[in-house]
Amino acid sequence: MFDIHAGYIVLIAGFITNFLRVLPFLAFGKKTPEIILYLGRVLPCSVMAMLTVYCLKDVNIFAGSHGVPEVIACITVILLHVWRRNTLLSIIVGTGLYMFLIQVVF
Repeated sequence: MFDIHAGYIVLIAGFITNFLRVLPFLAFGKKTPEIILYLGRVLPCSVMAMLTVYCLKDVNIFAGSHGVPEVIACITVILLHVWRRNTLLSIIVGTGLYMFLIQVVF
């Protein structure tokens, strides 16, 4: 049976999602401020750099596989991204290679 509370939750979540998507257009109108354009250019690289540091912070080069799977996966991601310029492809192949290396090879 359909729960009315679940329906209200979905309705409210949908309204809030649409409101948040319309909010920038209401706030800025037709002209996007320069600071927003600047953030749109620099934040993706900043986020990727922070994620890279976070993922590699616990690699111990003195124990286990000595960080070899991580280095191989990182180099693969960099080379693939330079070659194809496809972020999704780079992330999927790098993650798959890393998982293969730690599960099968090392």
